Amino acid sequence: MKKMILFASILLIAVACNTPAPEQKAPEKAAINPADYPYQLKETYKDWQAGKQENAIMVLKMVKAWENKNAAESASYFADTVMMNMDYFAGKMPNDSILSFVESGYGNIESIKVEMQDWESVVSADGKDEWVTLWYKQTIVDKDGKSETLNVVNDAKIENGKIVVFDEYIQHMPLEKE
Repeated sequence: MKKMILFASILLIAVACNTPAPEQKAPEKAAINPADYPYQLKETYKDWQAGKQENAIMVLKMVKAWENKNAAESASYFADTVMMNMDYFAGKMPNDSILSFVESGYGNIESIKVEMQDWESVVSADGKDEWVTLWYKQTIVDKDGKSETLNVVNDAKIENGKIVVFDEYIQHMPLEKE
């Protein structure tokens, strides 16, 4: 009798271990009428998906090189021609001009410290657009010892493993009251 109970127990365990878990369905997206949105897009929504992490790593390396004042390495992550949109500057720039642009920015800077807060790599559902967005706090100390802290958001459009559009948005932090 004990052998029969032991055999039945082993058989029950074996069957239980081989029974697949019930399939879970991904939640369905609710159909929303585009007329319900308070704003309309000029182009259709791209239905962004998680993108390639290699793109995020490349853009992070570009910022790290900039932080370390390695202008040549920082410029190496950009395509032959780049659309730059930054604080007080917007325009297309050839890669060799990016190097001198970055170097000239170091003029009165003693040190740069980047405190990365988050990043995201995304790709449009049709695979035509890939972007990386970085969120970070940046502290710059000039050669006179004056410090400025900024909240920064960078958006970098990636094509063929290079940055082709670089947008930078900054928020100047208020001065501390004495």
